Amino acid sequence: MNDSFPTVHRNLALAYFNKKNQPEKALAKLEKAFKLDEKDSRILMELDQLYKRLNYPVEIRLQKLEKYPELVADRDDLYLERATLCNQTGQFGKAYELIMSRKFHPWEGGEGKVTGQYILSLSEMAKTTIESGDNETSIDLLNRAQFYPENLGEGKLTGAQENEIFYWLGNAYKGLNDIERASEYWEMAATGLVEPSSAIFYNDQKPETIYYQGLALIELNKKEEAQAFFKKLINFGKLHLNDEFKLDYFAVSLPDLQIWDDDLTKRNHQNCLNLIGLGELGLAKI
Repeated sequence: MNDSFPTVHRNLALAYFNKKNQPEKALAKLEKAFKLDEKDSRILMELDQLYKRLNYPVEIRLQKLEKYPELVADRDDLYLERATLCNQTGQFGKAYELIMSRKFHPWEGGEGKVTGQYILSLSEMAKTTIESGDNETSIDLLNRAQFYPENLGEGKLTGAQENEIFYWLGNAYKGLNDIERASEYWEMAATGLVEPSSAIFYNDQKPETIYYQGLALIELNKKEEAQAFFKKLINFGKLHLNDEFKLDYFAVSLPDLQIWDDDLTKRNHQNCLNLIGLGELGLAKI
């Protein structure tokens, strides 16, 4: 009845994607909805999430968000997506500055996302400085990654797995020829949960933790133990590659599912391929 009413086109987009399995029509409708009202930050957020689901290049998504800085600043989730895209395009310093210049507030489905990007930006900057030989800066960055400032809006989970941080700290101290401190951090990196799991929810163990345990064991000259860790990743991935995954009704921390339906069986398949890849990559380093 009213072709200029953006909400109708937005709702049609949901129906086309989630119920009719017609993603092209969904995208056309949502883009029209945003064109009709370019002041609606929620529609911009939903549009970006749809671009993400349709595997649009991260560079294009970032360009889109940076055209509307006021809208992006209107929502924590959209603002964080911009910072995430900066990390994904290698702009780690910019991502860190964006995160540190905002006071975030907790939201359901956002658990672990702000802190995850905070750690990622610092860790990636630290890798760069290790490569350039500036190990003192690397140590500072990695130490910061272990403490969450108040503006992130979320504290550290008990038992947080920080194997990657400790591994790179070991490498930084190795660069300073402080082998004793390096070994201490590699020992810390080599400990933790040793059994892989399906990383579906935010508080699930990430497969990288076991990968970095294995890398730390290589540095400690415990190559047989490292090999066993990498083989666990491969074996778990192959064993669960074709598992059917069903979502528990009370599951949280899957924010994309609040908008666009997802295939969690496919996500599990991708995760298992990642586990296999990490295991193979680790074995190649022995």
